[in-house]
Amino acid sequence: MSGIDLNVIHLRDRRVVLAGLGGITALAWAYTAYLALRMDAMPMPAMGTMAMPQWQPWGAIDFALMVLMWAVMMVAMMVPSASPMIVTFTTIHRKRRAQGNAFVPTAVFLAGYAIVWGVFSVAATLAQWGFHQAALLSPMMVSTSPILGGVLLISAGAFQWSGLKNVCLAKCRTPLGFLLTEWRDGRRGALVMGLRHGAFCTGCCWALMALLFVGGVMNLLWVAAIAAFVLVEKLAPEHWRVERIAGVGLLAAGGWLLFGALV
Repeated sequence: MSGIDLNVIHLRDRRVVLAGLGGITALAWAYTAYLALRMDAMPMPAMGTMAMPQWQPWGAIDFALMVLMWAVMMVAMMVPSASPMIVTFTTIHRKRRAQGNAFVPTAVFLAGYAIVWGVFSVAATLAQWGFHQAALLSPMMVSTSPILGGVLLISAGAFQWSGLKNVCLAKCRTPLGFLLTEWRDGRRGALVMGLRHGAFCTGCCWALMALLFVGGVMNLLWVAAIAAFVLVEKLAPEHWRVERIAGVGLLAAGGWLLFGALV
């Protein structure tokens, strides 16, 4: 097969993968928007399982629905920033397949990535349940405690300056370098690579996701703002400036909240 033919195939594969990722992201955003608009339209007593008054205990269905909500929202927020890594995986795998290696669907790599964020969604739901039990969240899933909000902001701001943040972000920002050093053959290998990429991505962004409790888990503008920041942080040429400036801003906002709550 000629080089021109291979280039055409590579371009087609990238377009197919990007179209698929775009469709998945659009569906996830649509579901997230549906939940947010539904909650806004509901009178307080009728909000039911998706936004419960503090005095109403959770059942198994409530917990499952919350995990689903978090998982879909993580897909909406994180898949766009993971797209360069996923497309690079597709390109490398196509070249290896042309050399006689076994075919592995890109979906296997994506599944590994999604599994890690699914685990994070369970952890986020457990945190939400704890805040709910302590009456620290409003029915719209916004922190009612300036102290909790201040602690979350300060924690996220400090993490922006941490070495762990830099290590994880470096892995997320260099798709080719990550795949060349982490490459594993076969479907199991692709799944492991997806899991590892998801772990680095979660390690990079978990503190930012915790800020959803500050601005509102179902506040679409806040959710979109955090997702946009994650995308800029991973793709901006001088990302370290973005990290540091955001860190200072978060520390200042958290300090202001705590100062107001304690004086």
